[in-house]
Amino acid sequence: MRTATTMRPVAALAALLLAGTATGAHAQFSGDPGSGAGEASSSAPAAESGGAAGRGERQRPRRQIDVSPYLEVGQVLTADLKNGGDVLTYTTVAAGIDAAIVTRRAELAATLRYEHRFGWNGDLGDSDTISGLARGRIEVARGLNLEGGALATRTRADGQGADSGLFIGDASNVANLYSIYAGPTLTRRIGGLDFGAGYRFGYTKVDIDQPAILSPDVQPQDIFDSSTNHVAWASLGARPGDLPFGWQVSGGYEREDASQLDQRYEGKYARADVTMPIGPTVALLGGVGYEDIEIGQRDPLLDADGVPVRDANGRFITDKSTPRRLSFDTDGLIWDAGVMWRPSRRTSLTARVGRRYGDTIYTGSFAYRADHATTIQVGVYDGLSSLGRGLSGGLAALPTQFDPTRNPIGGNINPCVFGQEGGGCLNNQLGNATSAQYRSRGVQATLASRFSGWAYGVGIGYDQRKLLAPQLSPIGGLNGIKDESYYLFVSAGRQLDVDSDLSLSGYVNYFDNGAPGASDVQSAGLSAAYSRRFWRGLTGTAAASLNAFDQEGFNSQLIGSALVGLRYNF
Repeated sequence: MRTATTMRPVAALAALLLAGTATGAHAQFSGDPGSGAGEASSSAPAAESGGAAGRGERQRPRRQIDVSPYLEVGQVLTADLKNGGDVLTYTTVAAGIDAAIVTRRAELAATLRYEHRFGWNGDLGDSDTISGLARGRIEVARGLNLEGGALATRTRADGQGADSGLFIGDASNVANLYSIYAGPTLTRRIGGLDFGAGYRFGYTKVDIDQPAILSPDVQPQDIFDSSTNHVAWASLGARPGDLPFGWQVSGGYEREDASQLDQRYEGKYARADVTMPIGPTVALLGGVGYEDIEIGQRDPLLDADGVPVRDANGRFITDKSTPRRLSFDTDGLIWDAGVMWRPSRRTSLTARVGRRYGDTIYTGSFAYRADHATTIQVGVYDGLSSLGRGLSGGLAALPTQFDPTRNPIGGNINPCVFGQEGGGCLNNQLGNATSAQYRSRGVQATLASRFSGWAYGVGIGYDQRKLLAPQLSPIGGLNGIKDESYYLFVSAGRQLDVDSDLSLSGYVNYFDNGAPGASDVQSAGLSAAYSRRFWRGLTGTAAASLNAFDQEGFNSQLIGSALVGLRYNF
């Protein structure tokens, strides 16, 4: 009896590790910069797929269906408080919908908004903006889920250009970004074995609104156009029982085709993993396998002076007559080893070290649920990525339950989202719209909680990108450039009484530009909004914000903004 009692938590720990067979295989793909955090993410397939062990860790949320379409009108005043900047005023008319759906078989969180701005100044013309974020999952059959996500937002077109700030007025360096992903995941227990498989399709498109203005001595980088990516994976494993350890074999394939310079990423892998419990709360992890990755692109068209030719949006024009040159090529043995510690159902820690991409890599995750309302997640990642594949992986790592929040002045989506199932940030993917493939390494942490009537969230992280380009290409000088970014985002809100709400948010960003001659970018901002319901679905809002931007070679800005508006929720 003593032996059986001791082995029960050990077996539960190992069952939890092997429950996420689909997630373990999926995390091998380099297009998931959050793969290190994915082990701690509530959106990972393991959270739903682990038989009794997996289901025991996640309580079924209560049924909730909240779909709120709305119409909104607002008046905005914004002014540059330094250097005698212009004062701009404009009127916004918007239509949108916010949704939060939780049923026995489906979860969805979404916000979608169309906005038209009427400019009142000569420097501010009329404009249209579509923005939105969605993440959902539906259980088609037992063990079979269909997942998807979508994003529409604005970002900097070129990381070397001026920070576009609030994307108003005659701001340059503005890109409209759209991304979507969808696919099924299957997890089943068949004859004492855990089987997992999945497929994901992603599409990303960038439209240049205003090209970047660069310093005279800075060479512009290429700007992303569009790409499609496909990911497929499968795994089979067994938990400890007949054997004192658990095992898993897995394999997968990934491909991305980008229109810019006819770029292609292709990767495939196969590996075997072992899980060895060494105590009631600790297990050793180890894996070995084979990986083959190739990244290639064609050369840009050159003019008579040997300078790459660009179109009106600053993108390189592809020379279709040139062969595809490799910017990254590796194949051979991969391995990793690590440990998992799970002292309780609320806490888990995983750390791994291994060999991939011809280099040493470190990944890990930490998750802690202090109570039903407080979640802390930390992820350490290291992989190959791109704007398209990174956004597909970033969207897939977001929780399926979050509070959709926006900037109260600009209406754009905040880079971090938070909910009862945790949080996630897309800062890594939204830094700039470069077309280059890159090695991405960093760490991200989120805190989501509710306390004393307040709901608040914190997202903080560091990301390093090492650009990859063919060394013999006319743009070979981009190869090896390292950009680093640091970011912090905080939000808080509470219901003051039955008819009024208060929300606060702030951010700090620092971008260390690695390109020769390019300057670093610093930005920070605070905003506050007060809303009060007047009658039925009619709500009035007053908001204010202060945003600062500083970059060498450009005029620093301190922008103050204020808004008054009315919204009617149907």
